[in-house]
Amino acid sequence: MADPFLYNTGERSRYEVQIEHIKAYVCRPSVHTDKAVIVIHDVFGWLFPDIRYIVDWIAGHRYIAICPDFFKGTEPWKSTDHWADFADWMKAHDPMKVDKEADVVLKYLKDQCGAKKIGIVGFSWGGMAVHHLMLKNPQLAAGVSLYGRIIRNSEERYNLLNPTFFIFGEKDHTISYDQIALLEEKLKEYCKVAYKIKIYPGQVHGFAQLKPEDMKPEDKPYIEEARKDMIDWIKTFI
Repeated sequence: MADPFLYNTGERSRYEVQIEHIKAYVCRPSVHTDKAVIVIHDVFGWLFPDIRYIVDWIAGHRYIAICPDFFKGTEPWKSTDHWADFADWMKAHDPMKVDKEADVVLKYLKDQCGAKKIGIVGFSWGGMAVHHLMLKNPQLAAGVSLYGRIIRNSEERYNLLNPTFFIFGEKDHTISYDQIALLEEKLKEYCKVAYKIKIYPGQVHGFAQLKPEDMKPEDKPYIEEARKDMIDWIKTFI
């Protein structure tokens, strides 16, 4: 049986483009499609190999996949940076301030790529951005937020515009079970569209974007499951 993370799309087009003030990595499938998925990177930015792997993987499922540089050329977080500086770095890289860039990318996908239905997935920092955008932008037909920290408790935080799937790891040190339970409670109260929350056993922050060579054998089944769940959710609505 072939490795589920490998795929054969024939000839693919992979390249970087400049869209107004944003650079982006784009991967198109070998077949024509009018469906697209925006991938929002984590704190390590749009050049990070793991996120580009995800873009290629989504393109392998017959979507135009694009990862824009939501940091707009500023420095991403680096593994060598000091965590004492992280709060200040986040103030300069607010995942709630991505609306303008999202609109630019949506226009590009529609006008230049012929996309008619567009979804969005995001990881960690990008997961927070997805949660925000699914509350604000009706052009996004479906979203998947992967281990995006839950940062506010207010009614507006739960009134999603379109179907959204929230993925978490059981052992994520950045997100407590109580936060996830509150998210579920409030979505039941306020959300009027389809949503789903799923916690993957034993998984830590960042688990779902690992490349195959970086996976531990005991984690691989849960990573595969999360990836399948993610793309199945997108396929359900797009």
